[in-house]
Amino acid sequence: MKLNKTLLALAVSTFLLAACSDDEKDASLTDGTQNATSGINDASTNGLSGDSGMNGSGMSGNGDYASTLGPEFNDPNNPLSKRTVYFMLDSSEIMPDFTPVIAAHAQYLIANPGQRITLEGNGDERGSREYNIALGEQRAKSVASIMKVQGVPENQLDIVSYGEEKPAAFGNDESAWEKNRRVEIVYQPK
Repeated sequence: MKLNKTLLALAVSTFLLAACSDDEKDASLTDGTQNATSGINDASTNGLSGDSGMNGSGMSGNGDYASTLGPEFNDPNNPLSKRTVYFMLDSSEIMPDFTPVIAAHAQYLIANPGQRITLEGNGDERGSREYNIALGEQRAKSVASIMKVQGVPENQLDIVSYGEEKPAAFGNDESAWEKNRRVEIVYQPK
């Protein structure tokens, strides 16, 4: 719980620093944010390999409406292009690598009050169906909680849990399971 509060404080601080900086500082902060999110691609701190395809740019089965919102959603160097947050086994705790991604989406939602998203929580195939539904919901709520603290109104966020029902990868090994422990940020048409 203490770690969650520390991560939340870090995310809020990052958001406030970005909002208060001048143009020159904005450029260096943007570069720093991009460098921080590049850790998502190699994900060395959380045991996920870059070869596993876990770069946070997962797409929902609902289509890729976000790519029609603007070029920033297609730029691999922009955190908005990453719309998947991954989790460790049996955890709904946000890993530090994904804090800048969540913050970027929160800033976008605040700047675009007519835009809505659905946070789709998922789990791997281990555990009961009921457990995975509950864990997927808790993961989605964790992402929503960070966004709300940063100022995103609740009416822009929907939460749904698919548990193990919507796998991103099929297989009975850690490589597949780590891709399925996720929350997908899905933008909804206006």
